[in-house]
Amino acid sequence: MSDILKVDPIGGQAVIEGVMMRGKHGVGLAVRTPAGEIHLKQEPIESLRSRYPLLKLPFVRGVAALIESLSLGMRMLNYSAAIASGEDEKEAESGGWLPLVIGVVVMIAIFKVVPALVFAKLTPVIPNALALSAIEGLIRVGLFVGYLSAISLMPEVKRLFQYHGAEHQVINCVEAGKELTPDNALAYSPIHPRCGTSFLLITLLLQIAVFSLLGTHMTVVQRVASQLCLLPVVAGIAFELIRLAGQTSIQGAKAGFAARCALWVTLPGQWLQRVTTRPASRDQIEVAIASLHAALAVQPAGAAPQVP
Repeated sequence: MSDILKVDPIGGQAVIEGVMMRGKHGVGLAVRTPAGEIHLKQEPIESLRSRYPLLKLPFVRGVAALIESLSLGMRMLNYSAAIASGEDEKEAESGGWLPLVIGVVVMIAIFKVVPALVFAKLTPVIPNALALSAIEGLIRVGLFVGYLSAISLMPEVKRLFQYHGAEHQVINCVEAGKELTPDNALAYSPIHPRCGTSFLLITLLLQIAVFSLLGTHMTVVQRVASQLCLLPVVAGIAFELIRLAGQTSIQGAKAGFAARCALWVTLPGQWLQRVTTRPASRDQIEVAIASLHAALAVQPAGAAPQVP
């Protein structure tokens, strides 16, 4: 196993025709161009947590990580889409934030407003806050799973989910201590406990308990606003669970009892990855490996690149 992964686990994200990997000091992006070549992009990064020690605290660090991941992920997704369509680097760097803003508004409408409306309609019939929150939460989970299942039928999304699988297969190969080659990585599962899909689903499930504390005497607007204010709390808890569960893939049999418990708690997220990941092809694995090497090659001045 690469020593760097014992301390600083690699994170990743599927992008259009490629994979982004993030190490401690930098990010690597690899995209398959229309000509069949692998286009690489590297960037040094300094996380908010390294600049502000307060953001390293448990539960707080999850919110900081989420903000960073959304910002970086959206930028790299726009960049990859441009490169995959044949645009040059200058055009690729000019992606805007409008799609993200629109996406956030749509997500709030679907996953917050709609369930809150159902909650309000059922309040006179079911006065129990926990029961109502459970119904509201299950509606939210159902919409989320249904959305993912529907888009997974689209050819473009199927390829994106294959690159998602490639990201996990490569990370699983490295964390298992095997030599990082396409043949070795192909043998590993596209499922990984430390995954954004798991994080999102666990966040949705945790909301059932946390949002039940809001009671039943709020308008729809007040309930949605209160839920958005509590979202960082829920995200912080979910992050710690996913992070703890991820230790089992790095430490294996040496993982502690708490990590094993967290793995069981987060199993629904791994089940959902059967929708959001697909076993990758060899050429997709090659892209993911190139991305990982690019990320680990970014080191502080004077330091040698890490090689998995």
